[in-house]
Amino acid sequence: MLLATFTSPGPVLVQLGPFSLRWYGLLIATAVLLGLLLAMRLGRQRGVDPALIADLLPLMVLGAVIGARAYYVVLEWNHQFRGAGLIDLIAIWRGGIAIHGALIGGTLVTILFCRWRRQRFWPLLDVLVPAVALGQAIGRWGNFFNSEAFGLPTNLPWGLTIPPASRPLQFLDRSTFHPTFLYESIWNLGVCALLLLLIRQAARGRLRLPDGALSCVYLMAYSSGRVWIEALRLDPLCLVGLPPFCAGGLRMAQLMSLLLIVLGGLGLWWLLIRRRPLPDPSGVPA
Repeated sequence: MLLATFTSPGPVLVQLGPFSLRWYGLLIATAVLLGLLLAMRLGRQRGVDPALIADLLPLMVLGAVIGARAYYVVLEWNHQFRGAGLIDLIAIWRGGIAIHGALIGGTLVTILFCRWRRQRFWPLLDVLVPAVALGQAIGRWGNFFNSEAFGLPTNLPWGLTIPPASRPLQFLDRSTFHPTFLYESIWNLGVCALLLLLIRQAARGRLRLPDGALSCVYLMAYSSGRVWIEALRLDPLCLVGLPPFCAGGLRMAQLMSLLLIVLGGLGLWWLLIRRRPLPDPSGVPA
């Protein structure tokens, strides 16, 4: 018996002639604005100039969007984009971005920004990761409005109703699927709350948070959720094999998540057990 169902009203919020305002765009703008406000507030608490964050964030978002789309296009080249035109390659308003590509692109831009502005990388990243987690929680609802990135069919007391045109052929007779967008949104809100709690405990002197520790916690916490949520999805990006189940291949999101868990764990070990600072890619001395 279903207690709750989720049905997308469609990807377009407002249509005025040739102009359309899409839910995905509105959600991204909202995520950026709220993320900026949160990061600036945390920056004041942890000694990072809020003006620096305001200068970085538009560049970081641009790098994240480019990285997210490029990552998706590369992995889906043989399935969707071989022979596609330029508009098809950049059409993020139709969906088709990958969070790990966004993390890579945003991180590279942040490193370049830190080198340009002579700012240490890890203190800046530590005040950004709670905002990133919040932005991910908001942005995941774009998958809901686009009826994409959903999970396996479910008979649980909740479900996401997918229109027949968006269902995989083998599941045309099923109507409700795991709302993986909702699982990940809730998980990311939990990650954001965990990071904020750690910052609060450190501010009260109850916890030692060396530079980079918060970023390592984010990598481990976010990636742990992504490993199990990705196992439910029907449209994973695959290293080898074809969607929906990556038969004979690897789900890239799970592979990347496991790698990030290991890197985050090594970073915490280096900081808290070895008590040594992480190498700073900005080149700015502590």
